[in-house]
Formats: sequence, structure tokens, C-alpha cells
Amino acid sequence: MAAAQRIVIENCSIATVDADDTEYASGYLVLAGNRIEALGAGSAPEGPENVVRRIDATGHLATPGLINTHHHFYQWITRGLATDHNLFDWLVALYPIWARIDEPMAYTAARGSLAMMARGGVTTAMDHHYVYPRGTGDLSGAIIRAAHETGVRFTLARGSMDRGESDGGLPPDFAVESLDGALAATEATVKEHHDPSFDAMTQVAVAPCSPFSVSTELLRNAAELARRLGVRLHTHGSETVEEEKFCHELFGMGPTDYFESTGWLGEDVWMAHCVHMNDSDIAAFARTGTGVAHCPSSNARLAAGIARVPDMLAAGVPVGLGVDGTASNESGELHTELRNALLINRLGAHKESALNARQALRLGTHGGARVLGRAAETGSLEAGKLADVVLWKLDTLAHASIADPVTALVFGAAAPVTASFVNGRQIVADGRLLTVDEDAVARATRDEARRLAQLAAQR
Repeated sequence: MAAAQRIVIENCSIATVDADDTEYASGYLVLAGNRIEALGAGSAPEGPENVVRRIDATGHLATPGLINTHHHFYQWITRGLATDHNLFDWLVALYPIWARIDEPMAYTAARGSLAMMARGGVTTAMDHHYVYPRGTGDLSGAIIRAAHETGVRFTLARGSMDRGESDGGLPPDFAVESLDGALAATEATVKEHHDPSFDAMTQVAVAPCSPFSVSTELLRNAAELARRLGVRLHTHGSETVEEEKFCHELFGMGPTDYFESTGWLGEDVWMAHCVHMNDSDIAAFARTGTGVAHCPSSNARLAAGIARVPDMLAAGVPVGLGVDGTASNESGELHTELRNALLINRLGAHKESALNARQALRLGTHGGARVLGRAAETGSLEAGKLADVVLWKLDTLAHASIADPVTALVFGAAAPVTASFVNGRQIVADGRLLTVDEDAVARATRDEARRLAQLAAQR
């Protein structure tokens, strides 16, 4: 660290989101290379060597970078479709379109999804990609390349489906893989791209899509594969009442019991949505350390219901936030989820005591890091952790009259991001990405969306 180049950020409010929820009304951070070297109240200490930049962050709140725990990047080029459907009808409407996705589309859609999140304060992203039509190129490699270019820390949840229409599933048969093919391709992706190191920029998880699009054999074998390779597991779980009914009819048990019977509960597992969970389900997740990616906007968009997040947190279940795919959350950025997690959960049984602003911020930062298995490295501002830091501008018309900066960030309008650092590298300045040309990305996503629509119309 002695020879590292340092950036000093001072005169800002700081919400560390550490174990004690330490906050400073006015404080400083010192970034040395890709680590947080020091932070505290008051002025920055005199004398750090190799200071290449000092940032006067007056009027700003510094937080850990936001962490997205569930997404489907490819859906960026199918936004705004089937807007009045529930989950199953939405899937039936969109699977035939998604089945036409090829490598250029996957790359372009990933760039759009990543750019939108990054410019809004996300420093760690994940993508659950499970649509691998035959003969369409290296989709996983294209997504990882897009993340590298954007500059965010990234987890690819390499998904799979082996239950097509002819086997009672929803996706077209040509868009699913065989059991052996899915497992082999997943293992190859892990071996080529997964980095287990402390400061890894790319990691891979094993991620069959959902109980109603994969076979029991794929679920069970995928769990065994992930544990043999030492990586995490991800899937969709308990999203709708239709899924609950499906599992009871096909397997004679609810989703949580089914997952447990196939080896899919544990500290190395996180599931998206988990809306329809009873007390026994929540207890099972807490007992096993299974994590949850809470996606409030998507759950509302698809009328799936309100997840019992306050009860999960009280039981000790790890919970993070997810954007979900942008075909069910057209905004595609995580700040919305901070606000909606708080507001939507207050419509549930716990009413105004469901969540507060600091709990919502914790879901979007430390909670997400815990769900992704990276809480030792990121998710809070602490000396020795990775330099993933966001400066939110809170002295403009939108927020200046709110005295508490965390309340301003969570309850208020989307705050401008003056600076976002990932691994010590600045990727956003004054609300604009420094790593990619946003306008070029926008044009490319529009073009690929039109090409996909034309291909789908020819089926």
C-alpha cells in the first residue's frame, strides 16, 4: 500500500454500512490503489504519500457502491412488452422472442443494462443468463466482455434450461439445452472465467433457471457441480402462487421443500424473488443460510405479490436487492429498488415499521455483498475493503431541504452520482460513464431491439 496511488475524498457525509452502522456527518476516505486505506470523521490526515487527487465532496453522501443480486441483461432489448401480464402469461408471450437472441444481441443488451446500472451507483452487478439457443455464438463470453468494458465488478450466473415445450416447459425446444450439454457448458464457463481471488472482477455461479423450466436431474447435478468447483448457486424460487401450485402438482411438495430435496439450500445458494414463503420456508432459509434477491419493482410489475422481507431479516436470512430483467423493470437501475423495497414492504403486515431508510440502504449494499458471497471484500466502507465507493450529490433542489442524507438518498428522487469508483478506478463522473459512450450504447440497443423484433416476427 505504501507505493499505491492515493485518492483523498473529504468534507462529505459518510454512511459506512458496517456492522455498527457507523456514520459521519462530515468525514473523509483515503483510497489507496484498489483498497480503502482509511476513513473517519473530520479532515483527512496530513501526510499520505502519492496523493494524485483530492476531491472536495461538500454536499455529498459517500456510501458503498450498490450491489445488484438478480438481473437478466438480455431483456434490455425487449423492454415495454407484455406490460399487463402476470408472470406465466408474460413468459409465454416473451419466450418465443428471447429464443431468437444471438451473440451480438446479448453483448449489446448487456452493455445497455450495465451502463444504466453503473451510472446510477451500481459497482457490483450480476446477470442470470439462461437462454442459450443453439448455434448463436458465445453468449457468456459476450456478457463478460461487456462487464469488463463497463468497469463493474461482475458475477455471471450461468443459467440453463432443459425442459422445453415438448416436456411441459414454457420455452421453445430449440432454446433449451440437454442435461449433459448444460452441465458441460456451465463447467467450461466456470473454468474459463471464474476468479476466486479477493479483488476478483469476474466470478461465475451455477444457475439453472427455475423449477418449471429445468428437470430435477439438472437441479441436483448442478448443485453437485457447483460444490465440486467451489462456486455459488442461483435460481428463481417461490415467485408466484402458480409456481407453488406447479411444484405441489408435479413434485408433491412446495418449492422450498423441493429445493431442499435436490441440495438447493445452503450458505452457497441465493434465490430470486421468494415472494410466497410461509414461516416454515423462512425458517429453512435461515437455518441453512440461503440468501434472497428481493426484486420489489419486478414483483409489483408482474403482480407477483409482496415478499416477507421484514420477517426474513428478523429470522437472519441474507437479503439483497435485485433489478430483475428489464422486461419486467423497464428502468433497469437499482436506486429505484432502495425506495420501492421500503415503500412496498410498508404495504404488508408490518406497515410503517417494515423497513426504514438505513435498512433499505443495507439491503442494496452489505446485504447484496453477503448474498453474492463477497461481504468480506465489499458492501461496506471499511479499511482494507475494496475501493467500491459512490458519491451522491444531495445539495440540489431535489434533496437540499432533507436534513438526513440517508433519508434523502432512499426516500428522495434518484440522486445524481458525482463519482463512482470500482476497484479504485473512477467509472462515473457527474452522472456520465467514463468507460463507454452512453449515446453509442443507446443507439446500438435500439438497433438490436429492432433486429430482434423483426426476427421474432418471422417465426
